[in-house]
Amino acid sequence: MTTLAPAGPAAPASAAVAVPSRSRRVPPPAMVWVGLGIVAVFVVVAGLAPAVAPYDPLAQNVTDALAAPSWQHLLGTDELGRDVLSRLIWAARIDLLIGFLGAALPAVVGTVLGALAGYFGGWVDTLVMRVSDLVQAFPSYILVIALVFVLGAGPVSILVSMTLVSWVAYVRLMRTEMLRVRESDYIAAAKVSGFSRQRVLWRHAFPNSIGQSLVYLPSDIVAATLGLAALSFLGLGIQPPTPEWGAMIAEGQPYIREQWWLATVPGLVIVVFGLGLSMIGEGVEAWGRE
Repeated sequence: MTTLAPAGPAAPASAAVAVPSRSRRVPPPAMVWVGLGIVAVFVVVAGLAPAVAPYDPLAQNVTDALAAPSWQHLLGTDELGRDVLSRLIWAARIDLLIGFLGAALPAVVGTVLGALAGYFGGWVDTLVMRVSDLVQAFPSYILVIALVFVLGAGPVSILVSMTLVSWVAYVRLMRTEMLRVRESDYIAAAKVSGFSRQRVLWRHAFPNSIGQSLVYLPSDIVAATLGLAALSFLGLGIQPPTPEWGAMIAEGQPYIREQWWLATVPGLVIVVFGLGLSMIGEGVEAWGRE
């Protein structure tokens, strides 16, 4: 983060200088780079799915159904003879897209509302916090399931439901930081310099309050990905035959004793992806404390 330090009691705004925080001089811990590497592999594989996947993920071959892993099918085939590896690779596209958007959209809504509530206070703060209390009164997963049931299954309804439920966490994080930052000396100096309230908020207070929300974002991506997998497992998420990790776990569950890889491998993929994001979040948080 950067803060603005006035040059003196009577210094004009143009004399303010940027003071780099220590975290910018200290390199990120190795945990961050490892997590970024894991997530980058998923992103690259998803982006290159047409070239990387060995088979069409929707192509069926019932004569080769439930085949064990082999050189022809590295992760075997499912109950319809579809190549499991190809379906995993193509599923990364929809899971990563909804995972990232399912966290980014609530982050944008929540941080903006939290910034307004914390900076202006008064009726704005009361309205935002009472609405957030109302949303938080319901169990999040049950509320998402109810919204998806009303809106209908599909990517759009899932993103809308996640946004309506998940923005509350960002509101509280941003409001708490904004309440602290708005009392800082450099904010007072900016106000004395004659800047408008909007400029002080978005140019000075907001950038210095968003740190905790950015640290929380990777964990929320994990939660969004798991939420999508849970909805698909229950039949409310991505509908077949589109490949999706949670749906693949559900499809492989009846064969868990004999063809254990059908349900286990998609679960492991979700775990590894979540591990990479968790390492990024924990590493950035530790980096910020240095």
